[in-house]
Amino acid sequence: MAEMKTMEFTDELNLQLVRRPVPEPQAGEVLIQVSAVGVTPTEKLWYPTSHYADGTARSKAIPGHEFSGIVVGLGTGVTSYRRGDAVFGLNDWFAEGATAEFCITRPSNLSLKPSSLSHVEAASAPIGSLTAWQGLHVRAKLRKGERVLIHGGAGAVGLFAVQLAKSQGAYVIATSSKANIDFVRQLGANEVIDYRERRFEEAGLVDVIFDTVGGETLDRSWDLLKPGGRLVTIAADAESSTDPRVKSAFFIVEQDGEQLAALGKLFDSGELKAFVKAELPMEDADHAYSGLIAGNPGKLIIRTKD
Repeated sequence: MAEMKTMEFTDELNLQLVRRPVPEPQAGEVLIQVSAVGVTPTEKLWYPTSHYADGTARSKAIPGHEFSGIVVGLGTGVTSYRRGDAVFGLNDWFAEGATAEFCITRPSNLSLKPSSLSHVEAASAPIGSLTAWQGLHVRAKLRKGERVLIHGGAGAVGLFAVQLAKSQGAYVIATSSKANIDFVRQLGANEVIDYRERRFEEAGLVDVIFDTVGGETLDRSWDLLKPGGRLVTIAADAESSTDPRVKSAFFIVEQDGEQLAALGKLFDSGELKAFVKAELPMEDADHAYSGLIAGNPGKLIIRTKD
């Protein structure tokens, strides 16, 4: 049986390089030869890293759920893709991840890779762009001309939220550290507030708030909403909140190949740009997940194929 290189979590939540059999696509599944995979360091602490969907304990999970690569195998019943297709996607959180030479996914989690993006750039996009899309369009229903405040405009999600809100015709206000103010302006923000130097309340009332920060930032945000204003948050601490407003505002991104396809068109038209902080080989995955790698805004990427 053919083998592949992959990374898996140890019981101490470090990553180690191992060999596993190349998985076989079952009915309705697609086998991807992975070219690049996005890194989210907090994945170490996520529930699906230590549990299966039924609640039983899980060990040796493969991390990395956003990826770009080539279709190399099709299970029975899959007609929407062909071998050789270049694709990008976001896997189910409880599935094995893509920090491996091959991974299994479902067609509904995929879209054809935007032709304007390299595999490394495409792997940086699924979580951040889908989260921004679902927060702004699906949940907040942002409309042209509305004022939107985005907390964390240079973050992995925020940088897509700024771009999408701008392309929607909104007036975009974003918070950022001083070092990233120019970057967030270049993304299209009309105003950027250095959150260490100024209180974001100076922005005045807004129609929509997209929060990626949580904590005190989220607590202070409610008073800025106009009548009929909408707030969405992805900050993990909101998940355990007892405030019904927060419970209603909190969401976790969902896999959606059709939305990815719509985003792919925005990448190819130039309305959206992807940003890569750094690229590392698979052997450096443990360092990538340490959270210690500094750099420009953007996603950390592991190359699984040279």
